[in-house]
Amino acid sequence: MTAPIIITADMGKADQAWANGLRRAHFPAERNFVDAHITLFHHLPPSHLPEIKSRLAGLVADYSAPVAFLGDIMLLGKAVAFRVDSPELLSMREALADSFRGLLIPQDQATPKLHITVQNKVEPPVAKALHVHLLDNFRPRPLTISGLSAHYYRGGPWEHIGRWSFRG
Repeated sequence: MTAPIIITADMGKADQAWANGLRRAHFPAERNFVDAHITLFHHLPPSHLPEIKSRLAGLVADYSAPVAFLGDIMLLGKAVAFRVDSPELLSMREALADSFRGLLIPQDQATPKLHITVQNKVEPPVAKALHVHLLDNFRPRPLTISGLSAHYYRGGPWEHIGRWSFRG
């Protein structure tokens, strides 16, 4: 395989269904190739797949699911996303980043701002209108993180590699 590998944090079933519903309703259909997700790494080399699988399996075996919250709704110019607050998930991601040192592209070397994108690549007024609409009823709330997944990125739909659930 020559496609880069993406690592995501998986949401619980109810949260995944909620986020997918928002994404289906507001993400441009011609660009909506994947389910709602929380990206941890954007581009890991496929030649390291055995190591990546081993690290993910080891991490979820050692830890319970991290505590996470939807903390805010972010307006990102042509996009709208829910901010995910989870120091525990960021700590786990940092441990993975340390183990992947030398494999990370510059984007993945920085600490990410965890989020769930529900709209992207729309005109700024469209994004602003959705942001205002979502803010009307938004209250920070818990978000269930159930595991980690790996995917091949092929420019459109992702190819699922595997999923690893947190213990407990």
